[in-house]
Amino acid sequence: MTEFQEAGDEFSEIVELEGHLIDSYILPKVFDRIMDLGGEFEVLEFRIGRRKHETSYAKLLVKGKNQNHLNLILKELRTLGAIPVEAEEVRVEEAPADMVLPDGFYSTTHHPTWVRFNGRWIRVEDICMDKVIVVDPKANRAYCKGIRDVKKGDLIVVGERGVRVKLPEYPRKGAGIFEFMSSRASSERPTQTMVKRIAEEIYEIKMNGGKIAVVAGPAVIHTGAAEHLAKIIRMGFVDVLLSGNALAVHDVEYALFGTSLGFKVDEGYRMPGGNRNHLVAINEIMRCRGLKGAVEKGVLKKGIFYECIVRGVPYVLAGSIRDDGPIPDVITDMVEAQREYRRYLRDVDLVLMLASMLHSIAVGNMLPSTVKVICVDINPAVPLKLVDRGTRQSIGIVSDVGVFLPMLADELAKLKALKGSPNI
Repeated sequence: MTEFQEAGDEFSEIVELEGHLIDSYILPKVFDRIMDLGGEFEVLEFRIGRRKHETSYAKLLVKGKNQNHLNLILKELRTLGAIPVEAEEVRVEEAPADMVLPDGFYSTTHHPTWVRFNGRWIRVEDICMDKVIVVDPKANRAYCKGIRDVKKGDLIVVGERGVRVKLPEYPRKGAGIFEFMSSRASSERPTQTMVKRIAEEIYEIKMNGGKIAVVAGPAVIHTGAAEHLAKIIRMGFVDVLLSGNALAVHDVEYALFGTSLGFKVDEGYRMPGGNRNHLVAINEIMRCRGLKGAVEKGVLKKGIFYECIVRGVPYVLAGSIRDDGPIPDVITDMVEAQREYRRYLRDVDLVLMLASMLHSIAVGNMLPSTVKVICVDINPAVPLKLVDRGTRQSIGIVSDVGVFLPMLADELAKLKALKGSPNI
């Protein structure tokens, strides 16, 4: 006789799951999680979707050694999309003060989430990881908030009951780069086929009216890829650019002098006295009261930010303690910079991350798991850290952006010439 039989049936609960449970390996994860936590289960019902558009359904009896053990297992299963058959109402408590949460608050994942309120499931808006859920009973809405944005009296979800999470599901048809890549991080050089698949993914998203965000670091300038990113923006494939002071300053320096930190990028040598160019670039932007002023006055005539400004593509520059200047466009208030990043990421469909570890990981933490992410960096630790910190939907390409971006720009140009401009 097992511990579970001795304990009787009172420490058990029936849960159900629905979706592409086999294709996305959700059901094996559920089984593994139960067994890893020392629980037991019985499959009461299992229906397999037989066509590509059909979902599967499973009903399980989950057993624990005692109520606390069962609650621990059920808490873990909710993160995989399992919910009790007899759904309970979500429990909420008022925030006792501004930026203070009630005990037992629910901490969000970045997966699509619903809460059961007033007898119906409400989807949580603006979902991202490590936040809390606020319920607005008057509007019958639920949405994510960071702890700094919580106000006294906000109704905060506490506990896991009445919360439903749905894991992202992999399509059952092979199409884009996310099905083409055999692993989530590839150290192979960017082959023509790989870059072509990425270009097709970007083009199709834009064709369907979607949005693309680019996160970029100053290595884009150092490696000589600035004009290629500028070309991608000029062709209309970027809807928002997220970065910091360094990318802007180096972009301006390269546009004015052809150097990056005094190094002649196109000719491959250090320009005598060129280290001064960095400060001259900052000074010119200061004189013009910002990047837009520099474009309007004819000082800045090309480059990444020139293309953003003349084509109305928004950009957000987040400051850091290491910034030179920083230039007026940089948001030096960290909390405000986070808010601006989140505002522009709210409805994007794909994020292309280019050689910027800190900004890439920060952006990854702000994204729902339904947003596609492609991370390109010469340091293999960057895409791995991105995945380890929760952005598991991302694929990583370990490569020099100076090699990757020219190929991507060429492939996008070919698609535009062949198929015409999508919804840009």
